Amino acid sequence: KYPVLYLQHGFGENETSWPNQGHANLIMDNLIAQGKTKPFIIVMTYGMTNDIEFGKLNEFDITPFQTVLIDELIPYVDMHFRTLANRDNRAMAGLSMGGLETRIITLANPDVFSYVGLFSGGSISPDDLKEHPDCKKNVKLLFVSYGSKELENPGRGPWGDPRKNTEAVKKAGMNTRFYVSPGTAHEFQSWRRSLYQFAPLLFR
Repeated sequence: KYPVLYLQHGFGENETSWPNQGHANLIMDNLIAQGKTKPFIIVMTYGMTNDIEFGKLNEFDITPFQTVLIDELIPYVDMHFRTLANRDNRAMAGLSMGGLETRIITLANPDVFSYVGLFSGGSISPDDLKEHPDCKKNVKLLFVSYGSKELENPGRGPWGDPRKNTEAVKKAGMNTRFYVSPGTAHEFQSWRRSLYQFAPLLFR
């Protein structure tokens, strides 16, 4: 039986983006062959569960996707595949909009996921921990990553400077990692490198 990573795509993409553009299968094959990561199942599902116009991501309603993921997809995967069906062996990560989905869902469901990866998708702040106290207790790893060019204006997002937030929640007691992809922006090279850095930290 294997742990499971639920890996989400970005805005306007679909469940084929991570294998096609992100080369997730090749990254994992190489990491496993080099003995750098444990084998685990990766589930990639469609996250655009309601229609929004480009540039209006703040209007995206997470509720339908959260229902599909938590109430339908995870039980289905655990029933039909050889999974280790518990929080300690379940992770969620995503790029851009998929990172925002990951952030919202894992904060709201700390009993479901123990490993969280936000790739250019916001960060978790001390205020989030106050609102969701079980997050600090149950999450074994918070991994936040950005391309170096994205961090040239780090405070532009709705949750503030991601590096400062990640350092602050680390001081508050969370196990965190902050990764910067050198010389890249909001692009798949940042996210491929993020997966390469994130995967070896999972399920240890």
